[in-house]
Amino acid sequence: MKIISIVGARPQFIKLAGLLHSLEENFSHLVIHTGQHYDDNMSCVFFDELWIPPPAYNLGVGSDTHSKQTAAMMVRLEEALEHESPDGVLVYGDTNSTLAGALTASKMHIPVAHIESGLRSFNRKMPEEINRIVADHVSDLLFAPTPTAMKNLKREGLLRKSFLIGDVMMEGLRKFSPQAELHKCKLLASLGVEEKQFALATIHRAENTDYPEILADILDGLSSIDYPIVFPMHPRTRKRIDEFSLENRVGRNIQIIEPVGYIEMFALEASASVILTDSGGVQKESWALNTPCVTIRDETEWVETVESGANKLSGRTPEGIKEAFLSMLGKRLPPLPDFFMLNPSELIPGIVKRLWG
Repeated sequence: MKIISIVGARPQFIKLAGLLHSLEENFSHLVIHTGQHYDDNMSCVFFDELWIPPPAYNLGVGSDTHSKQTAAMMVRLEEALEHESPDGVLVYGDTNSTLAGALTASKMHIPVAHIESGLRSFNRKMPEEINRIVADHVSDLLFAPTPTAMKNLKREGLLRKSFLIGDVMMEGLRKFSPQAELHKCKLLASLGVEEKQFALATIHRAENTDYPEILADILDGLSSIDYPIVFPMHPRTRKRIDEFSLENRVGRNIQIIEPVGYIEMFALEASASVILTDSGGVQKESWALNTPCVTIRDETEWVETVESGANKLSGRTPEGIKEAFLSMLGKRLPPLPDFFMLNPSELIPGIVKRLWG
């Protein structure tokens, strides 16, 4: 069987890395990179660190509005899929690459499996929410990471094609965290911080960065915390700070650095005392690494992290961010639930072979 993985953004490279060896063992497997993330710090470094071979296709789409970017991906994906004639396509997560891959393949009558399906924030203003809903409804197989995701799929009438297989990013963390431990001391020394004596911040989502008043509030909230913060800044966030002239809202407690690779990010997450983020993946990783998390949003698709007490929603006000940080500083976290210990790389190939072979 020929299976093609369609990826395009940093979180998808991480998800693919956890499955790659198993996919190559069981199938003739190719990777198509849409080029959604094209900066070296957001793309090439992940392929190198995670031992992902060069993609068979790099569509080079780059950034644009959601509609233009998705349309360009679909046009170029159609050409690649016509040339390769795969037996199935895997799409990952909730980016525009996910949406484009699922729509294009389904219209070409190529079976589609959506990895990390069933997640819902119930906020349709998030482009990611639209992407994941549409991808789930046009896909033929749905691989859900959590029991809550399975309940969401059942509620939407999709249970017959849904499978609880665990979380691919958590499996990847178990695989790659020993490397992060080796990098930790050198990395912290280069930043001038000590283990468990700093916070880590990551902000990149459109709803947090594309509106000057919201981004200003978030920066004010981070700056109001009397604690050192290391902030690997996403290119989108850096661009918006410059565009909105918000440089003066970045406090002296915040050390802005370039985006870091996967292994270095693990090392920072494990070493921080608290993580402040709007990333879905980081919310899970922080729990696995026993680091309390504050999510700078009003809701999350990873509800288990909040229900367990490992993560707290702060909203976007300066007061809410500071209060949530103080409440999580020094907090002891509960153990991970059993479903986060499943191994998707062992489960997915068997299901695909049985239903598509």
